[in-house]
Amino acid sequence: MRIIAAIANGPRDPFEIVPCELSAPRAGEVLVRVHACGICHTDLAVKYGHIPVQMPKVLGHEGAGVIEQVGPGVTSFRPGDHVLMSFGSCGECPNCCDGALGYCDHFRAINLFGSRPGGSALSRGGSELGGHFFAQSAFATYAIATTRNIVKVDADLPLDLLAPLGCGIQTGMGSVMNVLRPQAGTSIAVFGVGAVGLSAIIAARIVGCSTIIAVDVVPERLRVARELGATHAVSGRAENPAAEITELTQGGAHVSLDTTGVPAAVASSVNCLRARGVSAQVAAPPRGTMYAAEASVVVGRGISIRGVVEGDANPQLFIPRMIGFFREGRLPLDKFVKTYPLAGINEAVDDLDSGRVVKPVLTMAGFGSA
Repeated sequence: MRIIAAIANGPRDPFEIVPCELSAPRAGEVLVRVHACGICHTDLAVKYGHIPVQMPKVLGHEGAGVIEQVGPGVTSFRPGDHVLMSFGSCGECPNCCDGALGYCDHFRAINLFGSRPGGSALSRGGSELGGHFFAQSAFATYAIATTRNIVKVDADLPLDLLAPLGCGIQTGMGSVMNVLRPQAGTSIAVFGVGAVGLSAIIAARIVGCSTIIAVDVVPERLRVARELGATHAVSGRAENPAAEITELTQGGAHVSLDTTGVPAAVASSVNCLRARGVSAQVAAPPRGTMYAAEASVVVGRGISIRGVVEGDANPQLFIPRMIGFFREGRLPLDKFVKTYPLAGINEAVDDLDSGRVVKPVLTMAGFGSA
C-alpha cells in the first residue's frame, strides 16, 4: 500500500514528507494506522549521527494507532484494536527469558538498525527504504509492528496524549519505579527535565519522595517541573549544582537520575549523592562520550551507578500501569505534550531542540494512504 512518511536523509537535512510503499504484515506482525507519534531524543540522536544508523530511514518509535490488518498466525490482536507501540525484543535470548526486555541480546539490531526478517517493509520508487525502527517506524501514516511491541488500550483513551508512553515516559517513570525505587520520605535529584525527567519527577511524587529536586538550564522547564511535583529547582548553570543539592537535602540526595548525557551533569548527578546513594543514567549521547566520576566519591560513599534502558520496563505490564496513573489524574500528560501535524515535523524538532516544547507529538489527521 502507499503511505505518507517523514524520511530522515541525513544530519543536516530536514525531514522530508513523501509518499512511500509499505508491504503487508508477515507472520507475527500487524498493520497499524498511526494516529500519533511522539518525537523522542533518540530519534534525533539517530538523525544527527550520534548513533550511527544508515540513512535514509523512517524513524519514530512512540507510535499509537488502530490495527487495520493482522499477519498470519496473529490471534492476540485483531483489526480495530487501539494500540500503543513500544520497543521490540526477540523474546528468545536469556535476557528476554529473564524478563529484561530492554537488554535483549538483539536490542540494537531490532530497534536501532531496524532488523526485520525478510528485509524492510518500506520502499520508495521501487528501492528498499530503511524502516522497522524500534519495530515500528511510526513517523508515517501506517506502520508495521510486531505482537511483541504493541499494547492494546481502551478505545476511549486519547492516543495523541498516550503515544509517548511507549518510550520517553516509560523511561522516566520506570527508572524511578523499577530501578531506583526510592522509599517514601527520601530525596531524589533529576538532571534534565524534558519529557523523561518530568516523568521521573511525577513518578517520584507518586511513590512519596519528600524532596524532589529538578535541575535544568531552561527556566521554563524548571517552572513546569515545580508544577508537576518538584519541591526545589536548581539551575544547571549554577557554579556547583551538586553542592546546592547536598545543602538542600542536608547531606546529599538518596538517588539521582541524569537524562542529559552531558558529562558535567553526569558528574554532578554522582557527586550530589549521600553515602550508598544510587545514580541512574539513561541518556544516549554521541558515541565515544566518556563520564568522569571521582574515585574517592564513588568508593568512599559506596555509590552505585546504573545504566538503564527503557526504564527496565516490560511494556505489556508497565504501560497499563502508567495508563492507570493517567486515568487517576496523577500523570497529567496534557501539561507537557504539544501536538503538531506530521507535515510540521521540522518545526516540532526545532521547538524540541530549542527547549520551547517539552514533548512534541505528531498527529496524522488529514493524511490517508497516498
